[in-house]
Amino acid sequence: MPFGEVVCGSPGSGKSTYCYGKHQLFTALNRPIAIVNLDPANENIPYPCAIDVASLIKLEDVMNEFGLGPNGGMLYCMEYLEANYDWLEDQLKELDKDDYVLFDLPGQVELSTNHPSVKNIIKKLTKSGFRLAAVHLCDAHYVTDASKYVSVLMLSLRAMLHLELPHVNVLSKIDLIHQYGDLDFNLDFYTEVQDLSYLENLLTQQSPRYAALNMAICSLVEDFGLVGFETLAVEDKESMLHLTHVIDKATGCVFVPPESVGQPPDTVDASDKPSTQRPNTYALMTSAAGQIRGPRSDARDVQERWIDAREEWDAWEKVQWRKEGVQVQEEAARQKSKIRERNPTAPPAEKTASAT
Repeated sequence: MPFGEVVCGSPGSGKSTYCYGKHQLFTALNRPIAIVNLDPANENIPYPCAIDVASLIKLEDVMNEFGLGPNGGMLYCMEYLEANYDWLEDQLKELDKDDYVLFDLPGQVELSTNHPSVKNIIKKLTKSGFRLAAVHLCDAHYVTDASKYVSVLMLSLRAMLHLELPHVNVLSKIDLIHQYGDLDFNLDFYTEVQDLSYLENLLTQQSPRYAALNMAICSLVEDFGLVGFETLAVEDKESMLHLTHVIDKATGCVFVPPESVGQPPDTVDASDKPSTQRPNTYALMTSAAGQIRGPRSDARDVQERWIDAREEWDAWEKVQWRKEGVQVQEEAARQKSKIRERNPTAPPAEKTASAT
């Protein structure tokens, strides 16, 4: 019963960078992970790739053989992969059963919003036992422009309805958002997709010709009530950990304890032990399903870190990194001295001979 993610998003949203960051994080946590590259045009893969679709089909070969453009060639590649799903299934069987699997999709948005091939592949993966969540990355700079934000809302909603998976929308590159100007509202307005009628004045000023259309799209998004966003700064450990917790909750991974942990025969141990020593599976489940709390779990904290007080936080983190580096050096020196004490060097042969 492997868990995993289907990482999708428009070109340049940071999908491959996210997969690489996830690999580094899971490696540090001693959590097994395998990454599957499903982009036949991705020639510069930054992460260790367990399975590469380029060994089955390449976009360049398809374009040369059939005279297709990049988009048409990509659709053909996905249809070819769907027709040869047995190849992917055989490759996945060679992975470790405990591996957390990331599927890195191509950047063509029609693959996750309209075209059926990726959806059919996901259905086959689900039937084979995978528990997947769709992680849809959107560049955070879109929230600095009202019309672009509306388009991202529509794109995210379309992907959610098409893929039919537990879905996590993510505003990636949140640490770079300060480069694109000030926000018209607080960050939580965009992440929680609050009352979109407040965008009407901005949309009218930017594009009066399409103001009515934009507001109709906003009304549609609000009627569904499905879209919301998490934030991500790949180089920030707290941000990656928070997003990992959110995705684990979406896939149900939080409800599956490690095999090494023995489960009680009953839901609650009714012995006379203190409450802190009584195993309570029900309490575990309710805690896992509760609100996620942490340094990057609140959009207001994210706004303070990356927008309002970015320079102050950067300076504070540099001091903490310097202290951590000193602690690591001191610990390494202590370990080295302990090794010398346990294994003292033998006296030189000349001194030993003269002493005798």
